[in-house]
Amino acid sequence: MRYLVDNFGVIRGDAATHLRLALLPLLIGLVIAIPAGTLARQVPWLRRAVVTAAGVAYTIPSLALLVIIPPLVGITTIDPLNVVLTLSIYSVALLVIAVPAALDTVPAAVLDAADALGHPRWRRILTVEFPLALPVFVANLRVVAVTNISMVTVGALIGVGGLGRLFTQGYQRDYPDEIVAGIVVVLVLALIVDRILFLFGRWATPWARRTGAGA
Repeated sequence: MRYLVDNFGVIRGDAATHLRLALLPLLIGLVIAIPAGTLARQVPWLRRAVVTAAGVAYTIPSLALLVIIPPLVGITTIDPLNVVLTLSIYSVALLVIAVPAALDTVPAAVLDAADALGHPRWRRILTVEFPLALPVFVANLRVVAVTNISMVTVGALIGVGGLGRLFTQGYQRDYPDEIVAGIVVVLVLALIVDRILFLFGRWATPWARRTGAGA
């Protein structure tokens, strides 16, 4: 841990970059996946197509995407946007499946009651279904966030900044302390983000706290 203490300032900067590269794709994934997943749930054939496409997208190796994306969008391989776009694809792939799965957990009796009150479909989705589906969705969101934080380290293989630099440099210099420092900081970041999302889910679903759900 001596390396971590002696190089805290540099590692803090790498951690900030790492966190930015991990969370921006998460936000992009949310913006795309929530409406797409909600729409897919309404149409059975579309849902099957979305699930299949998402599964295929998630099986593509990250290094392959990091090589393929730059010429397609006109950026350099070492552009941080390359990592953001790659992780956005994975985030969308996971979240677009999580959205309908979370909405499926809403009891049918609740939906019938909302219909009986005259709620239009989209109002029912926004004010009834999404709030009740939030505990399950947040659980999936936590998985995607932690996965992104882990996968950002792959960017170091193409020269993109972040904590992955500690792994590549530590390996090249045969310096295990640097590698251990990278593992520790990535783990801490993942635990912090996971805890923040967990607390957000608890705050946003007070009824789940009373029933013991959402943990």
